[in-house]
Amino acid sequence: MAFDGKRVKMSSFCVMEGEILVVNILGTPGAKKDAVGKAQGIQLRVRVTATPVAGRATDHMVRFLAKEFSVSPDDITVVFGRLNINKQLRIKAPKKMPSVVAKALSKKDSA
Repeated sequence: MAFDGKRVKMSSFCVMEGEILVVNILGTPGAKKDAVGKAQGIQLRVRVTATPVAGRATDHMVRFLAKEFSVSPDDITVVFGRLNINKQLRIKAPKKMPSVVAKALSKKDSA
């Protein structure tokens, strides 16, 4: 997926830019189960079972989130944070949204 390399500054954990969903993530590796959690400030908490070794937890998170958003893992770009718990992801043309994301986006549309 092509990306111009610029981080997006956001006042919420997610924003739509055309067909691209930009999401700030606070990752928790080594969790008991994979799960999309609640918003925590301007980040969405995402827990994954993978251990944080050489970016494996981020790779696992991308595969997990691809299922949650009904996209291919290739449609998700890690903008920054591949080796960090703080990440920004760009998700191309998500076909479905976890409820916490849909709710946040609907609030922006009504504002």
